[in-house]
Amino acid sequence: MLPIIVIVGRPNVGKSTLFNRLSRSRGALVDNRPGITRDRLHADIGYEGIPLTLVDTGGFEDVGQDPLVKEVRAQVENAIEEADGVIFMVDGRQGLMPGDEEMAATLRRAQKKVFLAVNKIDGPEHDHLMSDFYGLGLKLIYPISAAHGYGNRTLMQEILKDLPQSRAEKNSSDQIRVAVLGRPNSGKSSLINRILGSDRLVVSDLPGTTRDAVDTPFSYRGKEYFLIDTAGIRRRARVKQKIDKFSMIKAIKSLDRCHVATILLDAGTGISEQDARICGYAFEKGKGVVLAVNKWDLIKGDTQKRDFLDNGIDRQLNFISFAPRVNLSALTGERVMKLFDRIDLVFGQFSQRIGTPAINKAIKEIIEKHPPPWTGRGRIKFFYATQTRTRPPSFVLFVSRPDMVHFSYERFMINQLRSHFRLEATPIKLQFKKRK
Repeated sequence: MLPIIVIVGRPNVGKSTLFNRLSRSRGALVDNRPGITRDRLHADIGYEGIPLTLVDTGGFEDVGQDPLVKEVRAQVENAIEEADGVIFMVDGRQGLMPGDEEMAATLRRAQKKVFLAVNKIDGPEHDHLMSDFYGLGLKLIYPISAAHGYGNRTLMQEILKDLPQSRAEKNSSDQIRVAVLGRPNSGKSSLINRILGSDRLVVSDLPGTTRDAVDTPFSYRGKEYFLIDTAGIRRRARVKQKIDKFSMIKAIKSLDRCHVATILLDAGTGISEQDARICGYAFEKGKGVVLAVNKWDLIKGDTQKRDFLDNGIDRQLNFISFAPRVNLSALTGERVMKLFDRIDLVFGQFSQRIGTPAINKAIKEIIEKHPPPWTGRGRIKFFYATQTRTRPPSFVLFVSRPDMVHFSYERFMINQLRSHFRLEATPIKLQFKKRK
C-alpha cells in the first residue's frame, strides 16, 4: 500500500482546504463553520512523482455535550496510528490555543514524525506569527497558506524525503466500486463498519452524521472492492443548510464513481418516496443496483410487516425490478456478507460483453417471434445491432424509422435481451438509430 500522510488539528484551522489543494480536488467539504469534516477522507495522489495517500480528519476538540465529538476524536487517533507522517495544522492568526497543546501531547504519545504547519500565513511578512508555536516542542515547523499555496511545496518536499517505499498495489481497474446510498440514518456507516470489522466510520443515531463521501478499499474472497459511504440523501424540501445541499450533491455524484449502487432500505419504516427517488438517481445514471433491506431483524418474525415491505418494493421500485435484493442487519451482522454475492452477480452482468453475431441472431429471433406493431407506412425494419459499451451493457439497433419505435416495444426488447443473455440483474440501454 502507499505511504500515508494524515492531516490533523483543531476544527476550522484549514485541514480540508489543504487536503483539497494537495489532492487537486474538492473531495473534502469546506465551510467557515467548524466541525464539517467528521469521517476520515482518503485521496491517493502523486506529488512530484511520488505516490502517497493523503488523509483528512475531523477537528480534534474537547469532549463536550456533542455526542459525536468522542467518535470523531477516536477517528483522528486511529488515523494517526495508521500514518507514516502527520501534518499538524494550527491557525497562525488565532495563535496558540489549548486544543493545540492537547493535540501536540497526543502526537508525542503516538511517536510519529510530525510536521507542524502554521496556516494562514500568506507571505514572509507574516512569519512572525509562528513564534507562539515553538513552545509546543516540535522541531519541524513550516509557515503555509492552505488557501493560497504559500509554503505548501516546501512542506511537502520535507515530508517526501523520509517517506517509506510503497508496496505494489493491484491495478484500480480490478476494483469493484460500490457506493452505499440511502436515506439519512438508514444504517449506511453501520453497514460498512460491520463489513470492515472496525469502527472505520462515525456512527450515531443522529441523522446526517456522514456529510462527505468516504472511500474505503476492501478485500474479500480474493477480490478488491472500493466502498463509498455517502451522506444520507434527504428530500429537497428538507435540505436547508448550505453544507447539507453540498452533501446531497456529493452523494449523488458518488454514483458517477461507482459500478454498483447498494441502496439501503429501512425494513422498520418501509419504502418511501425518497427511497424511490434515490433508486431513480442510480437508474438514470445506468448503474448496477443492489437493494439491501437493513434492520431485517426487526420484522423477520412479523408476516404482516414483511408483506407490507414486499408490496412497497413491488409498487414503488418496480422500475428497477432487475435489481437483486438481500435482507440483512448491520446491527447483528445477519446476512451482511451475503451482500457481496449480489454485488458480484450484478458486476459480472454489468460488465458483460456480447459478440455482434450473437446479438443479431437474438434480435432476429425476438422480432420473428414478436414483430413490432404496424405504423402508418408499414412495419419498422430492423437491419442490424451491435454492443457499443459495457457497464452497463449498451446496444445500438439500426432501424428504418427510429422515431416510430414505441417505448413499450423498447421495454419489451430490453426484457427479451435480458432473458436471452442472462442479464437479469443489470440495467440495459438501447438506442435506435436510422441506418445511413
